[in-house]
Amino acid sequence: MRDNSSATTRNRPVVLPRTPSGLWWGLLGVAAFSFTVPFTKIAVTGLSPLFIGSGRAVVASVLAAFALALTRQRLPRGVQWARLAVVAAGVVIGFPLLTSFALTTTPASHGAVVIALLPAATATAAVLRGRERPPLVFWLITGLGALAAIAFASMQSGGFGQLHSADLLLLGAVVAAAVGYAEGGLLARELGPWQTVSWALVLASPLMAVLTMLSLAQQPPSASPVQWVAFAYLGVVSMFLGFFAWYHGLAIGPMAQVSQIQLVQPVLSICWAGLLLGESLGWTTIIGGLAVILCAGAAVRVRLKPAPAPQTAPPAVPHAARSLQPAKD
Repeated sequence: MRDNSSATTRNRPVVLPRTPSGLWWGLLGVAAFSFTVPFTKIAVTGLSPLFIGSGRAVVASVLAAFALALTRQRLPRGVQWARLAVVAAGVVIGFPLLTSFALTTTPASHGAVVIALLPAATATAAVLRGRERPPLVFWLITGLGALAAIAFASMQSGGFGQLHSADLLLLGAVVAAAVGYAEGGLLARELGPWQTVSWALVLASPLMAVLTMLSLAQQPPSASPVQWVAFAYLGVVSMFLGFFAWYHGLAIGPMAQVSQIQLVQPVLSICWAGLLLGESLGWTTIIGGLAVILCAGAAVRVRLKPAPAPQTAPPAVPHAARSLQPAKD
């Protein structure tokens, strides 16, 4: 057959398209998430951290159930349920609960110090879980960006200081979110971005509902209207709508590259903390923020290459076709 015959197929290397759409979707998700830390800090002044961490998931799961039912989404199958459990454990259960408890004893700006490690953690999880193989320059820029984000946030919160229990909780939240982001980004390519977070919320809803009832029995809520508005944002946007854009960006990918958009998140979070909570902001905000944003811009411009595809055996020639081939001497 000729090379251009329709019956002839060629194995060509997969080339990742250099499209900015994944980065823009990721930036939209980060913008939504940047309010999470300051709004959590507002909410914990009138609501228990257990109620905030679990109740926001219950609110989001109700919205998710309605969305899935109205659009008649098909049920996940087989191992997809186990992968959804990983997503739920990371971003529905782990990150909200751990950050809520941590922010009862630490300022919102200090919380951004530890959460600034999330882009590097997400990139690492994406490499371990996915098929992306970033070059050395990517890791150098990622490490520099993480250090710049931590230094920037540390200047705003008065220094990283010694490791406290709140820092351990925040570190646990970073690990949980990174694993949930990486697995969710892969699963979003199969189920869809909003479907992935919706099924994860529904899967975790029984546990989160029990925790919410337990928190109500232990400490009945007595929050102000502002604190309820902050809680509503956490449930509707941080826990639900923000993931529409974030998982869509990760699904388009490359995940390791899109994850570096999160370097901008501590800059935005500290700015919101200054505007909403009155936490100190100075001239270092502009300088540090620009440094972090430049690192993020450099990281997302690094071309990533997928891992080499596994070797496959050539297709077998049917017996009838072999009989038509001329015999060799």
